[in-house]
Amino acid sequence: MLFGLILCLNAAAQDFYDVDSVREVRLQFSEANWDELLDANKQAGQDERLIGTAIVDGVRYDSVGVRYKGNSSYYNTRKTGSSKLPFNIKINFRIKDQSLPGGYGTLKLSNVFRDPSFLREVMAYEIAGGYLSAPRANYVLLYVNDELLGLYNNTESIDKKFLARNFGTGNGIQFKCDPLWSYQKPNNCGLGDKASLQYLGDEADCYRELYEIKSKKGWSKLIELTKLLNETPERIEEVLDVDAVLWMLAFNNVLVNLDSYTGRLCHNYYLYRDTFGIFHPIPWDMNLNFGGFRFLDEGRQLSVEEMQRMSPFVHYKTSNDKRPLITQLMGNSLYRKIYVAHIKSIVQDHLAEAQYLQRGQDIQRGIDAYVQQDSNKLYTYDAFVANLDTTTDAKGAKIVGIQELLAGRAEYLSNHPLLVKPGAAISAVEATVAEEQVTVTAQVSEAQRVYLCYREASFYPWQRVEMRDDGEAGDPVAEDGSYTFQTPGKVGMQYYLVAEQAKVVTLSPERTSREPHTVR
Repeated sequence: MLFGLILCLNAAAQDFYDVDSVREVRLQFSEANWDELLDANKQAGQDERLIGTAIVDGVRYDSVGVRYKGNSSYYNTRKTGSSKLPFNIKINFRIKDQSLPGGYGTLKLSNVFRDPSFLREVMAYEIAGGYLSAPRANYVLLYVNDELLGLYNNTESIDKKFLARNFGTGNGIQFKCDPLWSYQKPNNCGLGDKASLQYLGDEADCYRELYEIKSKKGWSKLIELTKLLNETPERIEEVLDVDAVLWMLAFNNVLVNLDSYTGRLCHNYYLYRDTFGIFHPIPWDMNLNFGGFRFLDEGRQLSVEEMQRMSPFVHYKTSNDKRPLITQLMGNSLYRKIYVAHIKSIVQDHLAEAQYLQRGQDIQRGIDAYVQQDSNKLYTYDAFVANLDTTTDAKGAKIVGIQELLAGRAEYLSNHPLLVKPGAAISAVEATVAEEQVTVTAQVSEAQRVYLCYREASFYPWQRVEMRDDGEAGDPVAEDGSYTFQTPGKVGMQYYLVAEQAKVVTLSPERTSREPHTVR
């Protein structure tokens, strides 16, 4: 009892999704056969929920709605007879103003399927969140009717609260990009490959099997996005947050996250269209990150060495028209150079000095006692200890060790010709405001072109202009390296710089649209 009390007191002082905290959730159902009822709803493909009570870190929440969630993590686990199934718990199901600390309304608890390390989902979301809008995740110790089910991953729901925090409002258009395998599209639709954003025609029915709409309307806007991407990609910035997409693609590539847009199944991401008309990508379902899923395309699974040495330009090098988000964006030389710069940033931040390993060790130390306590865990405690470092068996599936994969990946990428090539030097970046005009200046050496990307304030669309020597027309290469641009604006305007050379770009700041400069 003291163990649980300490857990709750520590958690209460933290942000609800703090990675270094473990939440305690106790579900209570009046029905003794609650698992059979949840199973029946899941097997019938229904979204019905069983009503129960949730006690979260000692606080009681009545009339919550509970269902099983997941696909492979549910069905494969259920086949083994394990009771450690994934849960979706809606705190505000019946009581609409009821919420967890921080205003959260839903708990999404994953059973750590095919991840003996217990690290992949939590660590991947933490890394992704440094570069683009991504859910947060930590851990939950789950009890049902006072029986311990085990330690779960707890991932933030992509709901209106998440959308408002990341994009200013949750009232836009939202799609979950994950094929609905039971739906059959009409025969007059174009051929598509899963949720790849290929243009399939102008009828919404052509897309319903591949994308799940989460808003009341929006099919025409998704179709518009696919048509622009595939037929007039030079206009894609009109409807797509290109920089965020480049970050997502770089993240998938560096960390060998193939259970994503990049891999065979081409899924596990959301698209959200904000009220300015711009679509933003949101990564999802990370339990097979760090090489846990080894299929890049319809061929055989990749070996460890092939994953370590996977090209930054997969699909683009082969002109794969089934992955237009990659091939069409990489076909733009500026986008391609920015993508390479993003890869370099992720490598430097997390792989170059094995920073991921230290973080993984820290997280595992924090959950070690809970994993040992979990008698329903899908894999052994020895596998938990080993899988951070080496390949481990997960009931027939060989799950590569995170260090085993990323040590080789770091060596390969760190020596890639484009990542070692020196770029332009950017310094003395400054913005001043006078009479509702913002003037941005910078010293840049060895650049062919310098671009300023800016927006009025947080959540506004980005614009890109070319900076000139003292703001004048003519040769964009300033003889003294002084670049200037002036635009109407005020305090709060955000911006970043892109200094372009023949093969690479330099970014200031490196995290660009995620952590831009701000006019103060």
